[in-house]
Amino acid sequence: MNTRALVLAALIALGLNACSKKEEAPAPAPAPVVDAAKEAAAKAEEAAKQAAEATKDAAGAVKEAGKEAVDATKEAAKDAVAAAKDAAGAAKEAGKEAVAATADATKEAADKAKAAVGK
Repeated sequence: MNTRALVLAALIALGLNACSKKEEAPAPAPAPVVDAAKEAAAKAEEAAKQAAEATKDAAGAVKEAGKEAVDATKEAAKDAVAAAKDAAGAAKEAGKEAVAATADATKEAADKAKAAVGK
């Protein structure tokens, strides 16, 4: 029984010894890694600034293109209105001419009918 107690005590001591070991903190990053990270961050910041500037320029171009499209649409609408007015005027004139021609033809037919009846 003494052997068992001795083995058990040894196992408990070994377990306590293994559990009580402290883990060491990781070593700080070497300076070149930190410098590379700082350089990468600076490059990323510069790229972000350039992207923001490009976006700003693109937005300005889109705004200008939109203004030009609005102006072109207004001009096209004015031209369409003018063309519609011209077409309406021409149709009105053609209608007047058709009425006059019909009236002349009717008068002529009536004159011929009178002449035929009078003979």
